[in-house]
Amino acid sequence: MFINREIEQYIQPTIDAFSVIAITGPRQSGKTTLIKQMFQNFGYYSLENPDILAIALRDPVSFLSQNERMIIDEVQHAPALFSYIQGIVDDNPARKFILSGSSNFLLMKRITQSLAGRVAIFELLPFSYGEIYNLVEEKSMDELLFSGLYPSIYSSTKTPQQFYSNYVKTYIERDVRDLLNIKDLMQFHAFLKLCAGRIGSLFNVSDLSNEVGVSVATINSWLSVLQASYIIFLLPPYFENINKRLVKHPKLYFVDTGLSCYLLDIENCKQLERDKMRGHLFENFIVTNYLKNRLNKGKTSNLYFYRDSNKNEVDLLLLNGKLFEAIEIKSSQTYHPDFEKGLVAFEKVFGNRVQNKQIIYCGGMENTAGKIKLLNYKHIND
Repeated sequence: MFINREIEQYIQPTIDAFSVIAITGPRQSGKTTLIKQMFQNFGYYSLENPDILAIALRDPVSFLSQNERMIIDEVQHAPALFSYIQGIVDDNPARKFILSGSSNFLLMKRITQSLAGRVAIFELLPFSYGEIYNLVEEKSMDELLFSGLYPSIYSSTKTPQQFYSNYVKTYIERDVRDLLNIKDLMQFHAFLKLCAGRIGSLFNVSDLSNEVGVSVATINSWLSVLQASYIIFLLPPYFENINKRLVKHPKLYFVDTGLSCYLLDIENCKQLERDKMRGHLFENFIVTNYLKNRLNKGKTSNLYFYRDSNKNEVDLLLLNGKLFEAIEIKSSQTYHPDFEKGLVAFEKVFGNRVQNKQIIYCGGMENTAGKIKLLNYKHIND
């Protein structure tokens, strides 16, 4: 069963405007399924196939001459192709290439070097909540957090534990080996688990360096690979030149909560119900959903958080020009007036620039008419 992705409606119009479209994102996020479905009249070539890769490396001109319209999957494995593609589309803009890759670091490096101005770039993450709402609306939030939103979870008989165990061994550790030549994978695995324990918290590289027992430079290099592989992302704090001391460390989140649960050794939904990280995982789920909604439109992230020295905090800010949407995220099923504290403090600082204030939680009572909207998480895309 093919599940339509929101990003399709934004990719389709670009095929006439650009000779090259690049689609990147984590492994198993559905890139190959998407591009095969959307571009059925294109020749498909995966450079994960050793035979095809050998041909592309040995004779790139011949390889790129096989079809007028080509999909080249995992294109980062043959970096020499980018310069040839540049020459081809400069000479003949009617040629079309769809490039896909799972390493944002390698793919984007080659694109900026060779294809700047010739390529439309999209990032595809696992499903957003809205994309599979009809499939999961009867599931509890604990089930959603535990299962995660990778397409394979919904298209195979693998349990989340089986899928994520294989995902760590087959993809994350392999990508790390390829990019960083790490010999002590146990130490890196410990780093991954410590990151999972910091979801929704301020990320301090020095603290993590001390816990893992490696240098700050090593932590930064590992972190860059996890970001480039779309395993984690860092939410930046918002600050301006105002008369307040503001936090300037980012907050750490995982792109998928199912992977986080696996790394936290959460083995079932019952265990998750009682786990101290449940609230952080719910926050992660909501924040990543807003990130996906943004990337699915072909836009860059406009997400921030706010925290001042008095511990006034807003979990999520959406910056639209100079205006803010301010969002507080609570896993509770019961509303409490204290939920509004951070939003009220934020509005006192930024005044009428705060366009919209809302609280997203797990409760059933909603109020969309008040100054601060109260929403159940199921209605975040309404």
